[in-house]
Amino acid sequence: MKQPLSYVTYLLFLSFFILACDNKVEKENYSTIDNVSAKYIDGYAGDEKCTTCHKNEYNLWKGSHHDLAMQIASDSTVLGNFNNFETTIDGVKYTFNKSDNKFFVKTNEIDGSENKYQIAFTFGLTPLQQYLIDFDKGKKQVLRVTWDVINKKWYHQYPGDKISTHDWLHWTKSAQNWNTMCAECHSTNLKKNYFVEKDSFHTTYSSINVSCESCHGPAQKHVDWANSNSGKENNYILKGNNQLDQLNLCAPCHSRRAKLTKNLEPGLKFEDQYMLQTLSNEYYHADGQIDDEDYVYGSFLQSKMYTNGIKCSDCHNAHSLKLKLKGNQLCLQCHITENYDTPKHYFHKEDTEASQCINCHMTGKNYMGNDFRRDHSFRIPRPDQSVLYGTPNACIECHKDKTNTWAANTITRNYGKERKTHFSDNLLLSNKNNLTTSERSSLNKFINDLQYPSISRATAIANLNFYNNEQYEALLLALSDASALVRYNALLKFRLLPLQDRVAIASKHIKDSVKLVRIAAAQLLIGFDGNSLSIADKSDLQNANIELETMLYANADFSTGSMQLGDYYLQNNDIKTAIKHYKAALKKDSLLIPVYTNLTSAYSMLGDNSTALKIIDTWIKLEPNNGRAFYLRALLYFELKQNKKAVVDLKKAIVLNPNDTRSMYNLATYYFQDKKDLNLAENYIKSALKIMPSNQDYKYLLALIYRDQGKPELMQKIMLEVKVNPQR
Repeated sequence: MKQPLSYVTYLLFLSFFILACDNKVEKENYSTIDNVSAKYIDGYAGDEKCTTCHKNEYNLWKGSHHDLAMQIASDSTVLGNFNNFETTIDGVKYTFNKSDNKFFVKTNEIDGSENKYQIAFTFGLTPLQQYLIDFDKGKKQVLRVTWDVINKKWYHQYPGDKISTHDWLHWTKSAQNWNTMCAECHSTNLKKNYFVEKDSFHTTYSSINVSCESCHGPAQKHVDWANSNSGKENNYILKGNNQLDQLNLCAPCHSRRAKLTKNLEPGLKFEDQYMLQTLSNEYYHADGQIDDEDYVYGSFLQSKMYTNGIKCSDCHNAHSLKLKLKGNQLCLQCHITENYDTPKHYFHKEDTEASQCINCHMTGKNYMGNDFRRDHSFRIPRPDQSVLYGTPNACIECHKDKTNTWAANTITRNYGKERKTHFSDNLLLSNKNNLTTSERSSLNKFINDLQYPSISRATAIANLNFYNNEQYEALLLALSDASALVRYNALLKFRLLPLQDRVAIASKHIKDSVKLVRIAAAQLLIGFDGNSLSIADKSDLQNANIELETMLYANADFSTGSMQLGDYYLQNNDIKTAIKHYKAALKKDSLLIPVYTNLTSAYSMLGDNSTALKIIDTWIKLEPNNGRAFYLRALLYFELKQNKKAVVDLKKAIVLNPNDTRSMYNLATYYFQDKKDLNLAENYIKSALKIMPSNQDYKYLLALIYRDQGKPELMQKIMLEVKVNPQR
């Protein structure tokens, strides 16, 4: 039977869904480029070389958002008011002025500090423009105050927030660091060159903006071919003619994703460079509609447009980035006018906003304060789902005085009762707690039903827990899915299985054709030495581990990346290195709460429980209403033989979280040991079983309690259940 103190060693947050980093390459391979139009590396030739043969495309691109993605601050590029203008926003006073053709901003922060900065670069064009300031260690920071190009005013993108200068979200800290958050997608041939030990950057680029070669790849060989008059077929430039090739060019920057490699290589397969964010409730509504910024790709993969082979360039001019046609004419390239561009379809007056396809099928919201972006999942409004789940719908976005029920009834009246089968029904179900047996069986089928988008099926896998044979059989089938994202998320669900099971599963995928999947297989085997594998399998594991480490070292400049490095070293039993990275994470973001849990575990594993206790105390000061913090501190108190304090913390944890079955289990264990109070032990474990009736550990403890209470019949009944339904 497990004792309460044994759980301390399991307090790890093992999520590798975010980002990470690289301190292995200390050599600075790239020199600073002072004159970006004169010096190019890695086969990049520069935009001017393109104009001779591609003048029309160049002219379309010139002046576009890509062309003006980032510029050196000057009279011709700065749009904001720097004419000795003063304004105070959210308690911060700003003074903007210009001197000797240089632009400056003075800030008076909420803590009273005052600083003056020179604007180095502009960032973006419209509807907003941001400004970059050079800091030490090669860092460029994005000034929080932003220029509203449309309304000609300064504003804060997240109004109402008074952010301390010590907060990770403050513009001088990591959350607003250009090198980390922005650079790769606003410049061409970006080399971030982050050095972990120094927490410094030596970031370079071949072109300051999103140039021709950002999408078409390094062009020097192409230029040489064009000048050779050889007559041979051109194989030296990326064209993006089909959907897959085009998405591999566009998606890296138009998606919410995690890096797998250090540097972006144009045209390389997406899943060999990035891990796409699933439709997590942190970024999307439960039905897959956009909530936080998703940069289009995650939405587009949900759509029938994607399924039917539609490309970005079918709607957008690839060079000017503008829509190819206005209004419904854009949609009528494919959709029959008589069926869709008629009041019989949209049930509103002609030539009104309500008659526009995009306002029903591409709803959107403002990001960054004033930047309206549309959802590219092209979905049919489902107010019936809104009634049940509270999800948004296009009808209520216009008819703000109406209810979801009114909208659902209107849809039924106009289109009938039946709704076409849609993945969102299953996606919503996968977010539900306490699924019935039939609901769970339905989801087991859904994750392998190829008629539905792979991103929705991968998300359902991520949302679900897997316990019994039926569930694991569905998961095993998903490991053969054509989608790398599905295979990746399916593999991660095997992390809690015994090592021998993980080895058997991972060894089949350690040499998958896609890097993302190989990394998932390597994650299953973190800490496994591989000596029992064949020579070939051992070599494959070593290669996959290198790819995993590259991913983990690809973004150490993120606080979450430092945390995940700590997790990785902790799992490999390199405790001191883990602590180093956990401390680095907290230095970047002192409010990254999971680090406190992991750092506590690390010190506990070293036997330094007093330091571990101090860390938990710091956490509790930051989050006094977090029940998990009290639960973890209770486990430490048990190790320190301070049982009374441990019991107090466990009871506090249950008050803060009435569904905290682990605290109930540990209290039951405490009162059961030495028969301290068998009645209390029984009450606590029964409370846990009401919440998790199938938990075998809880049942087993109750059986032991019944044994010591002299209730052999009750004990025997439970023991039979445990034997019939053994925990996986």
